[in-house]
Amino acid sequence: MRYVVYGAGAIGGVIGARLHLTGHEVALIARGPHLAALRERGLAFTSAGGTETLPIPAAASPAALALTPDDAVILAMKSQDTAAALEALAAAAPPQIAVVCAQNGVANERMALRRFANVYGQLVILPGTHLEPGAVIASASPVYGVLDLGRYPRGVDAVAERIARDLTDAGFAAEPREAVMPWKYAKLLRNLANAAQAVLASDEEAEALAERARAEALACFAAAGVESVGPDAFGERFRALSRIRSGSPAARSGNSSWQSLERGAPTIETAWLNGEIALLGRLHGVPAPVNALFCRVADELAAAGRGPGALTLAQFEARL
Repeated sequence: MRYVVYGAGAIGGVIGARLHLTGHEVALIARGPHLAALRERGLAFTSAGGTETLPIPAAASPAALALTPDDAVILAMKSQDTAAALEALAAAAPPQIAVVCAQNGVANERMALRRFANVYGQLVILPGTHLEPGAVIASASPVYGVLDLGRYPRGVDAVAERIARDLTDAGFAAEPREAVMPWKYAKLLRNLANAAQAVLASDEEAEALAERARAEALACFAAAGVESVGPDAFGERFRALSRIRSGSPAARSGNSSWQSLERGAPTIETAWLNGEIALLGRLHGVPAPVNALFCRVADELAAAGRGPGALTLAQFEARL
C-alpha cells in the first residue's frame, strides 16, 4: 500500500515522515514554496532525535501520481481547502481508492463521501508544527500522535486495520474504531480553543473565552443529538502521547490556527471548527455568539495578514 499524503503540512508532513522512515512507500502532495523546497531539498523532519532530511517524492497534484486502487490517500489539508482538493482527487483517482480524513473538524468526511465510497474518519491528536517551507516538527515522543480511524459513517474493515497497523509501526497510537466520529466531536470541543489562542494576546483570557465557546458547543450537541466521547475517555486516550516541552528544538510553537496566522496564510480553518458550532446553533435554535464571532474575527485577521494575538479580550467583548 502506497500512502499519498495530500497536504504535507504539520500533520501530513509528520505522518508522511514517520511512514517513510519505517519503510512504507510515501508520496507527498504540496503547493507553492513548500512544494519547491520539498523537491529541491527533501523534507526536513525535526523530532526528539534531531533533524533529518527525507527524500520523499513530492507532487503538485494527484494527477501527477498515477493513483491506483491499492493506494491510500491521507487528506491532511485544512478543511477550507478540502472541497478543491477532493475535486482534483476525483479527477485523478479510481473511485474505490481509500480516502482517510486526517483533519480537524467533522465536515470533511461528508464532503469526501460525495465523491468516494471508501472514506475513513481519523482522530488526530498530533502536536506538529509547520512554519517554514520544506520543514515540519513532531512535538511528541516516543509516541508521535494518536491516529485512531474507522469507516465513515461507522464500521471497521481490513483497510482500516491495515492502516492502523502501519501507523502503529510508524510510532503512532492508532486503533481501528467502529464509531470514530464521537471521538472527532470530542476533539472538536478541544479545537474550539484554537481561534481563541490565535486571536487573543493573553493566554489566560483566551482560555476563559474558549470555555465559553465549549459551553455553547455542549448545548448545541445536546440539542442536535450529537454523540461525543466524554472527557474522561478522551483524556485517557490523549495521555497515549508525551509532549516535548519548551526548550527543545522539537517543542511546538502554537496550535494550527496560530500557525496559519504566523505564516501569513490568507485563510484559516475557524469556520470549520467554531463554525460547526455556529451551524448547529442556527439549525437547532441554540445561541452560539462566541463561536460565531470567532469565525468572523479569525477570517478578518487572516485576510488582512495580521499575526496571532491581535486582539484583547475587551476588543472581542465589545464586538459581542
